[in-house]
Amino acid sequence: MHLTQKTGGKRSIAAAIFLLLAISQTAVKAQLNPLATQYFQNQYLFNPAMAGIDNGLNINLSLRKQWSSIPGAPFTQAVSADFLLSRAAFGVNVYADQSGLLKSTRAVATYAYHIPLGQNNQQLNFGVSAGVLSQRVPLDQVSGDAGDLSIARYNDRQSYLDGDFGTSYTSNNLSLQFALPNLRSVFNQYNYYTADRSLYFSAVSYKFNFGEAINNITLEPKIAFRGVKGYTSILDAGANLMLAGNQLSLQGMYHSTKSATFGFGLNKDAYSILAFYTTETASINSYTNGNFEISLQLHVLKK
Repeated sequence: MHLTQKTGGKRSIAAAIFLLLAISQTAVKAQLNPLATQYFQNQYLFNPAMAGIDNGLNINLSLRKQWSSIPGAPFTQAVSADFLLSRAAFGVNVYADQSGLLKSTRAVATYAYHIPLGQNNQQLNFGVSAGVLSQRVPLDQVSGDAGDLSIARYNDRQSYLDGDFGTSYTSNNLSLQFALPNLRSVFNQYNYYTADRSLYFSAVSYKFNFGEAINNITLEPKIAFRGVKGYTSILDAGANLMLAGNQLSLQGMYHSTKSATFGFGLNKDAYSILAFYTTETASINSYTNGNFEISLQLHVLKK
């Protein structure tokens, strides 16, 4: 959504600010629609304990936008990197989301520690992230009085510290996860995200392997729950099917918001690339055609 009407008087400015506040609530809800890559390809974005879960240096790039582009439609970008060094892992991720006139950028650094438990690559993993969240109105996109004091005051707000905590148990087959995002909101009752913010993330998945070598097929069903302040918890259920020796990936997830995600991709030793399509939630699927996402993962220094 853009403020396309020229605003010349105080009444118009007041209307513009009213719309801006409405837009901000839309942006808050954007964090509740995670990137599709987070379920299987780049789980670090959901849970800091998953940083370094794969050997070597992993670099991820993701872009998401509405299939039918309209002015002010949500646009999301994410860049992350994680590196395993013995039992410790280090990561960074930047998540930028723009909806209407509100642009939100979150950047954090992560430390994770992985404790071996025994055979079958069993591990207990812990991770913590810390960084900053910045929210701004891009002045070059305001079709009105960009010098209005209300917008200036909004942009003058300081970026604030935020972080995440997560833990997980992983093996060659079973994965159990739990994470607390937006830690600042847990300890600060005056947090900007008074509602519609993520409270927790939990997930369980299990890999089934069939066949050998090039004929190997891997099926990984997954169920996840996401707690949301002021809203019913969201259930995500689906699976990742890997074919041809794990070189081809077919993914599908159903969300209790009455939307669904479908993905297809190619996996190689040096990289993996996946494309996703997510239908809109039932409440607005009459107005938009869903979201398209492309995600690239590079495997560097892999052992």
